[in-house]
Amino acid sequence: MSEHLQSIITQYKNDQESVYNTWFINNEERLKAFRSIRRGVLQVIDDIKTKRFGNDFKGTSLEFVLSCITEQKQVFEGASHPFYWKPKLRIPDIYENQTNKIAFGQFLENCINAKNEEQLIREIEKLDALKIKGLGPAVASILYFLHPTLMPPFNTAIINGFNYLFKDKKKLGSWSEYLKIREVIMDMNRKHCNELSLDTGAFAGLLFEVGTQKLLLGKDEYLSETERTRLEKLIAKRHKDKRVETEDEHLHNEMQYHLLKIGHSLGYDVIAASNDRSKSWSGNKFTFISLADFPDLALEKEVLNTVKLIDVLWFEKGTAKVIAAFEVEKSTSIYSGILRLTDLSCSVNNKEEVLYLVVPDQREKDVIMQLSRPSIRQGNMQMKYICFSDLRQHCDALCKFGDDHSIMQKIARTVV
Repeated sequence: MSEHLQSIITQYKNDQESVYNTWFINNEERLKAFRSIRRGVLQVIDDIKTKRFGNDFKGTSLEFVLSCITEQKQVFEGASHPFYWKPKLRIPDIYENQTNKIAFGQFLENCINAKNEEQLIREIEKLDALKIKGLGPAVASILYFLHPTLMPPFNTAIINGFNYLFKDKKKLGSWSEYLKIREVIMDMNRKHCNELSLDTGAFAGLLFEVGTQKLLLGKDEYLSETERTRLEKLIAKRHKDKRVETEDEHLHNEMQYHLLKIGHSLGYDVIAASNDRSKSWSGNKFTFISLADFPDLALEKEVLNTVKLIDVLWFEKGTAKVIAAFEVEKSTSIYSGILRLTDLSCSVNNKEEVLYLVVPDQREKDVIMQLSRPSIRQGNMQMKYICFSDLRQHCDALCKFGDDHSIMQKIARTVV
């Protein structure tokens, strides 16, 4: 198996459209997701403790966590389905049953604070012993984003790939099966971590590729006509997804550049997100108009790391005073961008900065819905939004005629 697996890994890494190359490496959105999901899980725990967690999946902090996970669509597209409340089946039984709800909250809290795999496995076994209806190893996808080197993700495609690769017949719905699969994945991951990563997501991605037949093991003569047609559709879909992802990234870079250019023209110090500073748009490198180093904001390390991921920040010249902050949202969760802006607003406390979401025109309804949340309205933050088309159309005029940041009000919109 080792020699055979080595050749599969090589094929997996060399395919530029594989999960490894489109999701696992060189993917800033993936890295952002870890921080957003961790914060979201902490919110789920707090909501359960304070009895604010609802009796339906929709509208809960758990929905936010799963939306951040499903945005990693290369692997996790259907990850939220097991958590939808199904009234007729009374599953998953963590919404109406208060005892189960508390047990789930305690499980998440113990897992997020766990220091090693023994503690995590013990928590899984304790949760499994409670036999909460509908609360199976789909939760492993949450655990992966809390402990990526210890807990591999788990879904139908991954288990199909596992069974095909290791000639096994493991099933999806039980924690005991998950733990057995995990042992094999961890063993293989340790043996091949130099080619892949200590992060189990790389190996899980390989299993996902095998399970969806996007990665063929050897020749494809064994495929029936139906299977071959299905495979061709999968390959076509992957080409399309890759093209859309590239177009989204290009659009994101364009909007960031417009914001950097406007802020620089208005006389502010500007900077892009820490993982975007080496980017460019239309031949214009961000580094040529951005600060070389992030201003010395007196914030806690965790909060500072989150603030550094805000897409564009404007500072008063030569100071660490934030004038305006912008989160550019494409296909990702608008709420995660709101959270980063909220962290900034709650931490700098000068109450003068203006916060903006910059969104595609077709997502205007989404941003209105998110900014209408009671928790956002009660925060008394100046959070507005700008549509892509307005920013693109008026960028040069704002640079030419603007005196200060208030010029952005000409294109900004407010939720009434």
